[in-house]
Amino acid sequence: MTAIAVLRDEEVSVQEACGVLGVSAASYYRWQRPPVPQPRPKRPTPPRALALSERQAVLDTLRSERFVDRSPAQIAATLLDDDGTYLCSPRTMYRILAAQHEVRERRNQCRRPVYAKPELVATGPNQVWSWDLTKLRGPQKWVYYYLYVVLDLFSRLVVAWMLAHRESGELARDLFARAYDQQGITPGQLVVHADRGSAPTAKTLAQLHGDLGIEPSFSRPRVSNDNPFSESHFKTLKYAPGYPERFGSYSDGLGWCRGFMGWYNHEHRHAALAYLTPAAVHYGEAESILARRREVLDVAFAAHPERFPNGTPRVPTLPSAVWINPPEDRTRVERGLAEARKVPLLGVEASCAGLAAGSRVALDEPGELALDAVASPAHSGPDTPKLTQEELH
Repeated sequence: MTAIAVLRDEEVSVQEACGVLGVSAASYYRWQRPPVPQPRPKRPTPPRALALSERQAVLDTLRSERFVDRSPAQIAATLLDDDGTYLCSPRTMYRILAAQHEVRERRNQCRRPVYAKPELVATGPNQVWSWDLTKLRGPQKWVYYYLYVVLDLFSRLVVAWMLAHRESGELARDLFARAYDQQGITPGQLVVHADRGSAPTAKTLAQLHGDLGIEPSFSRPRVSNDNPFSESHFKTLKYAPGYPERFGSYSDGLGWCRGFMGWYNHEHRHAALAYLTPAAVHYGEAESILARRREVLDVAFAAHPERFPNGTPRVPTLPSAVWINPPEDRTRVERGLAEARKVPLLGVEASCAGLAAGSRVALDEPGELALDAVASPAHSGPDTPKLTQEELH
């Protein structure tokens, strides 16, 4: 409209101006004379409608003590059978109740609360950990071994893992106590995210988190994708070459898990980490490795630039932040990143004394913590190795 008005001021005809702008002349004239809104006529009352007195009689019947807890269909049937009375159809009763805002669920049913979506961000190692358990099939039906795995959200490093005969909050507490001590976690530094299973919500683990200033985070009930990194890790584990249909014994499963966790941390080149290993990202070696990649690619480009039609080859970079459920609001994203960057990294060691008796810790590789065997009577199984007092930590 403004452009056409400017052209009209320059003595250009309406047809020429509309042709230049690709607008129909009829549309221009319609914009010049917009239609005047007319009030919609009131819908006449249908001849079949109930009179006001009849509607009030229906309401009084529905609100009576006799029918206050019954549905309109039951009320209409009862009036027909017991009183020989017909007031109106059940659908009309619903319409009359809806006009009075009296239609809702009146039974004492469970109303579940609305849980907030967990929104977590990590801009460096040891800011957010994600953990979960999975079952490994044993030598026969109904025999399982429980694999506990704790991942760092930013680096994907398996900071701690454990294979046990049962799911237990006490075992999870032991695992996390040693993991915090080994990683040097300080109060207020870490958020630990998990689902709402019996072990993650155990009182003993909650007490440990409270004592050490660790903030817990939980998935929403009946939401399967609030803990995606742990689920993705378990798929990598169970689809790995050589993963058996069943493990012949506890020792068999323990040995396989040791080999896999070492490979995952120190050899597996993660696509989301610019094809770096989780250990390299977690322990600050990523920049030097990426710099060496740039040097090699620059030498290759200088030797044969014709083989790179798009110019100097680019080296993939690490993501600046890793999210669980990133918010759609950009302002909340920026606020979350600002808060995450204030979190301190590796610091002084936390006090994690008080391991339960019967736990053994194996440090197979630098930075890898595996609470891998239990020997107390409550935890032991037919294949559990018997530990001596000197082996217990």
